[in-house]
Amino acid sequence: MTPDRLREILNDVAAGRLPAEGALTLFKSLPFEDLGFAKVDHHRSLRNGVPEVVFGEGKTPEQIIAIARRLHDGGHGVLITRLAADKAAAVVAGVPGLTYVEAARVAWLGRAASASRGHGVIAVAAAGTSDVPIAEEAALTAEFLGQETERIYDVGVSGIHRLFAHQEQLRQAAVAIVVAGMEGALPSVVAGLIDRPVIAVPTSIGYGASFGGLAALLAMLNSCAAGVTVVNIDNGFGAAVAASLINRTP
Repeated sequence: MTPDRLREILNDVAAGRLPAEGALTLFKSLPFEDLGFAKVDHHRSLRNGVPEVVFGEGKTPEQIIAIARRLHDGGHGVLITRLAADKAAAVVAGVPGLTYVEAARVAWLGRAASASRGHGVIAVAAAGTSDVPIAEEAALTAEFLGQETERIYDVGVSGIHRLFAHQEQLRQAAVAIVVAGMEGALPSVVAGLIDRPVIAVPTSIGYGASFGGLAALLAMLNSCAAGVTVVNIDNGFGAAVAASLINRTP
């Protein structure tokens, strides 16, 4: 149930076009709808400006399809993250209109009802090509939430001149999401160049001593550049939500 739909129902009751019992029937799925295996949260966008998003890992294609359909029927845009390719074909067939990007493991239908472009562009920077899948999860999520994004990829510190070629783009952005694996140095460098919020995303890319992204995570948490905020390993989605909320703040 979106804010616009709620207003429409209340206006219809006030104008006498809809009896109170009819409105009550419509409200029965509020604030959540129990599917047995999941409780679909139709009020999340009303509470915090971001609709419920479907996390694909650990769910069967049938469960994902059922949740996605109920969200769509409730007037919400649908975003599915961590949707593996071996499930995607069935899910796309079961949810007409769904678009899937395999590299990012993200699928979507429409846009968030609460989507608001915000005050500026969200820059999404990735250190290496291997980090792009997580960066794409962030960029696609931000776009689902109504944000304009700019992608700046393969600008890691091993060839730092590549980053310097994009300094003006970074300075013009309202928020920067910076994605890096290995030693996780890129967010510190970016934060030292711009006066914008920097959200760092450590990835699990790297050799053995990277410990699946733990080295990058600890490096980002210990950044010497002030103002760097860090999300969990490979959490492009979380970074995008935070950046979108920052960009929409009055």
